[in-house]
Amino acid sequence: MKALVKLKKGYGNIEICEMPEPICGDGEVKIEVKAVGLCGSDIHIMHDALPYTPPLILGHEFCGRIVEIGTKVTSFKVGDRVVAENVSQSCGECSMCQTGHYAICSKRSAQGLNRNGGFAKYIVCNEKFTFKIPDKLSFEEGALLEPLTCCVHGVIEQSKVQAGDIVLVSGPGSIGILVAMVAKAEGGFVVMTGTDSDEEKLKLALEVGVDRVVNIDKEDLNQVVGELTRGQGVDVVLECSGAESAVNSGINILRQRGRFTQVGLFGKKINVNFDLMTMKEIHVEGTLSHTKAAWLRGIRLVEEGKITLKPLITHKYLLIEWEKAFETFQKRKCIKVLLVPE
Repeated sequence: MKALVKLKKGYGNIEICEMPEPICGDGEVKIEVKAVGLCGSDIHIMHDALPYTPPLILGHEFCGRIVEIGTKVTSFKVGDRVVAENVSQSCGECSMCQTGHYAICSKRSAQGLNRNGGFAKYIVCNEKFTFKIPDKLSFEEGALLEPLTCCVHGVIEQSKVQAGDIVLVSGPGSIGILVAMVAKAEGGFVVMTGTDSDEEKLKLALEVGVDRVVNIDKEDLNQVVGELTRGQGVDVVLECSGAESAVNSGINILRQRGRFTQVGLFGKKINVNFDLMTMKEIHVEGTLSHTKAAWLRGIRLVEEGKITLKPLITHKYLLIEWEKAFETFQKRKCIKVLLVPE
C-alpha cells in the first residue's frame, strides 16, 4: 500500500513509499482509511521539532471502515464506520493510566509518533481505543473527531469552562475554532482573537457561534475585554496559536485567579511573565491529547448537533498530493486540511 512516511530524523525526509499492509492482531481492528486530517504535530515532525521514532507512517486524525477484526474482538464487526484514539498502547499500571490519563503514560505508543499512523490505505487499532461514528457523519467529518476530543479535554476537563464564563481563545485555526465551539457548548461567552491574515478564519468563527472576534491588528484587545468584563478581565484564556505574544497578552487580560490553559505548541522555548501569574494567582494548565470520557462527550456533542464539523473542512487532497497539503497548511490560509488515500 502507498503511505506517507517520515524516513529518518532531520528536516523533511518525507516520501510516499510502498509499505506492507498491517496485520490485524487478536484484539485489533483493521481499518480502511477514508480521510485523515493534517495536524500541526505532523508539521512539527517535518521540521524535526517533536519527539518521534522513524521510519514512521505519519497521521493520527483518521476515519474509515473496518475491513477485518481480530479473533478476540467483540465490540465491532466488518463494515462498521469508526475512528480511533491516537493512543495504541499504554502500560495500564502507572498512576496516569490508573486515573484515566493513559494518553500521557510515559510508556504509551501513539500512531504517527512512534507507531505507524493513518496516512495510508490501512491501519490497525486496538479495539479498546476505537469508536463508532454517528450515522449522519461523513468520513471527512469523522476525521475531525480526534482533534475535537482533544479540545473537549482542554476546555471541559482541564479549564473547567462553565456557563457564564467569559472565555478568550487566541488563534483561529482548526483547534482554536473547535476550542471555541466546545466553550460555547458549555455556555461560555467566547471572544476569539486573530490578525489581519486571519480575517476569513475570524469570519468563520462568527458563523459557527463565536460571540465576538477581535483583529488585534485593528482593535485594542485590552479595551475590548475591559468593556466586556467591566474592567475585571476574562475568566478563562485558552491559548491555541503557539505564539509567545499571545501568552503574555492572555496573562494580562485574565482576571485575578483566572484560568490559563496552553493548547498550542511553540516548538521552541519562549519568555513568559510568570511574576504576573504569581501576583494574580492565575491557575495554569497544559493540555495534551484526550481521555476516554472526552471521546465519549465529543462524539455526543456532534451527535446531538451542538457542534458541527463540516464548516471547518476547507481543503482536501489525495495522499499523493501531500506536498500541496503541507504547503497549504503552512501558509495558514486554511482551517482544516484533509488527505484522502487512493
